[in-house]
Amino acid sequence: MKTCEAIILVLSALVATSSAASIDMPEIHNQFQLVGESVSAAKTREGNLIDPNAMAKGKAGPEEEKNAQFWYDLAYEEIAKRLEQPQLDKRKAKNVILFLGDGMSLSTVAAARIHKGQLKGNTGEEDSLSFEKFPYTGLSRTYCSNAQVPDSACTATAYLCGVKTNIVALGITAAVSFNNCSGSEDPANQVDSIAAWAQAAGKATGIVTTTTLTHASPSGAYAKTTNRFFESDTDILTYGEGQNDPATCTDIATQLITQAPGKNFDVMLGGGIGKFLPNTVTDPFNKKGERSDGVNLLSRWQGLHPGGVLAYNRNQLLSVNASKITNLIGTFRSGVMSFNKMADPKEEPTLAEMTRKAIEMVSKREGGYFLFIEGGLIDYGNHFNSPTYSLSETLQFEQAVQEALDITDPEETLIVVTSDHAHPLTISGYPGRGTPILGLNQDDTDVNGVKYATLNYAVGTNQYLDEHGQRIDLTDQIGAEDFIHPSYIHGTIGVHAGDDVGIFATGPQSHLFTGVMQQSTIPHLMAYASCIGNGPTLCDNEE
Repeated sequence: MKTCEAIILVLSALVATSSAASIDMPEIHNQFQLVGESVSAAKTREGNLIDPNAMAKGKAGPEEEKNAQFWYDLAYEEIAKRLEQPQLDKRKAKNVILFLGDGMSLSTVAAARIHKGQLKGNTGEEDSLSFEKFPYTGLSRTYCSNAQVPDSACTATAYLCGVKTNIVALGITAAVSFNNCSGSEDPANQVDSIAAWAQAAGKATGIVTTTTLTHASPSGAYAKTTNRFFESDTDILTYGEGQNDPATCTDIATQLITQAPGKNFDVMLGGGIGKFLPNTVTDPFNKKGERSDGVNLLSRWQGLHPGGVLAYNRNQLLSVNASKITNLIGTFRSGVMSFNKMADPKEEPTLAEMTRKAIEMVSKREGGYFLFIEGGLIDYGNHFNSPTYSLSETLQFEQAVQEALDITDPEETLIVVTSDHAHPLTISGYPGRGTPILGLNQDDTDVNGVKYATLNYAVGTNQYLDEHGQRIDLTDQIGAEDFIHPSYIHGTIGVHAGDDVGIFATGPQSHLFTGVMQQSTIPHLMAYASCIGNGPTLCDNEE
């Protein structure tokens, strides 16, 4: 089956079912595209639409960038420049929440804003997302050490650990080559995240995501690995190219449960229960676990946290009394969670609901907290060339941001909203005010007089050409729930883009999040505001 047909069937299946319980979202990132071609284990990786072994191979970065101190020094310089300006805000951030819209390009933000307004029956352009109302905005430069266009692993290392690294890598410096397990296990090459800095300062910590708890973005808060796809011990064999095994490489799920800072998280909410369970166990969603080592990591977690609670569905999560438990894990799918439009509301909580529960959990700590909250399926919608889903997920994301605003104290909570990378989504032509953002541009045509979609992608599966290579009329197709928007270049799936992404900030020291900055400066700014970590902080100026 051709890949584009497979994607159409995936989206059609999502639309056709009234319950997401039987639908497994395909993994869109695949080692082949990310690091380079590899024949070994290729068949076991066919479930991925992009093979991850194509991203890092043949790519190299500047030698000086392989040292973590290079990025620390650069961040400190960027902080110093901002401190040269008048500092009107003297408030310290007791709490920090980092919201990450995965794949949320500025064009996605703009289109979601219009979509939000049009869902209200308005023209749409005049509307605003919750975080667009924040008082301070900036831009983040998203390239990673050896790639012009990044993935979600090297970016997570940047915005959570303050160091840019090689594509596909997590929590380590660019000195470690791809799939070099011994290098990633060497403490000299490892870097700590702002979650670890927060724990060292006595703060509560947690992660929330609509992907899996072991996915690239949340893993940046705790994992140290040469390959983001080493989520379970089985994955090390699948993606290790025959040169790695679980005996020499610690998988991401094991790191989360047994190593700091992951084992100390107060709350973890998302999907991906399969990475924690042995393949002899059936999970609550009637799927077999993925681990080959026979270890039940959730049982191990329960033993480490006797006062902790595990939740597997929405009702269980909402019924949790945060004041009566010590820790909380919620895993609501075998793999990544469902697009909200297709999720069974009895089974899967919304991102806003998970955000509220996570804040309840970490707010118990007197010293404050750090929370990482990801809207991970914005990226999936854009990879599928489906703004129907990416915009819906963006609106779910902005509702979660609003939820956090509603239940936190703005005098002591710094909230930062950003993205890891962009997608090549464009809003094209000269459509009139109020033109349906998911429809055809009714005011412009191509050279042959054929109208075109307002939203288009640079790379994707469907070009909608006739036998002569000419564009066809999409009037009768566009607007359907499973419609795949047009792309210019024929690819197996949509790809990332190298654009800068937005940063939106409110709360104590939010004025520092302005201008253009390296993505790796973001955690250092948050650490400065909350007086944690080993770099410059607001508290350095206290007498």
